Amino acid sequence: MSAPAGGWVLGVDSGGSGLRVALAAVSASGAVEPGWETVTAPPVRTGPAGIDAEQFVARLLPAGRELLARAGDPGPLVAACVGAAGMATLGAGLRERLPGALADGFGVRRWALAADAVTGYAGALGMRPGVVVAAGTGMIALGSDLRGWRRADGWGHLLGDCGGGAWIGGRGLAAALRAHDGRRGGSAALLARAEAVFGPAGGLPEAVYPRQDRAAVLASFAPEVASCAPADPVAAEIMAAAAREIAETAAAAAPGAPAGGGGTEVALTGGLLRLGEPLLAPLRAELERLLPGCVTVPAAGDPLAGSLLVAARIAVGGLRLPSDRALLVVG
Repeated sequence: MSAPAGGWVLGVDSGGSGLRVALAAVSASGAVEPGWETVTAPPVRTGPAGIDAEQFVARLLPAGRELLARAGDPGPLVAACVGAAGMATLGAGLRERLPGALADGFGVRRWALAADAVTGYAGALGMRPGVVVAAGTGMIALGSDLRGWRRADGWGHLLGDCGGGAWIGGRGLAAALRAHDGRRGGSAALLARAEAVFGPAGGLPEAVYPRQDRAAVLASFAPEVASCAPADPVAAEIMAAAAREIAETAAAAAPGAPAGGGGTEVALTGGLLRLGEPLLAPLRAELERLLPGCVTVPAAGDPLAGSLLVAARIAVGGLRLPSDRALLVVG
């Protein structure tokens, strides 16, 4: 197989849903060619010492070799980018282990190690300034003026992730229990939905507290809150409050008005957006209030596409995203 003008690059996205690895050809201008191949592996465990670097490498290397075999063994890779959830706070061992593993396994000499928020940013906005909101079970926003990064929230469902799926679901279940008790602020509609999903209201603590995936359990109730919102004022206020929290997080991460006029670009990403207008209508209003003139844009791609883009720009030059000891390290 003839080598593409910019060579071949590897992109990696690691998170709670699994490890995804992709191989792509790069043009001379640093664009990722369409039609790239992907392999998926099980999630990599995280323990008291952080991300399990040995397990990560043990899953990455076979996946990369499979992709290279599919491509006809095109030779050493020009560059690679690994994006991983927890890289910023739990990735010390992984940052130490990966450069050698990439060099030994694939001949990679140019690499980037990034937090998944950074690869999510690159996937959504590419090399442009702006802010990316990732709203799913949790909630985080990352902004950049291409000179530095601004992060807001992403502190987990016990300390933050305000406005995310777990936050919405938890407040919906709390309103259901208020109705069960006869306290002010309760919602009969949410109580009915909670009992339909989880069983009798008195059993909710047992259904939630012992679970290792407690955040996901709480987030599973967020669609019920959204479905009740058009007819239930308590549910509607929860959705409006979530919109305020998300907009405030976006505003905290926003780099400010771009040079040359125009509004800050805000890319909204994540599964929470599937809740639809009960969330999106107040969110649009709150974003305009807090970031006047902002432009909401669709995400161009996901974090795996972002990893490939970062690798491609390393391969040919033109990486405009700023390096950061915790968020993006380039070697």
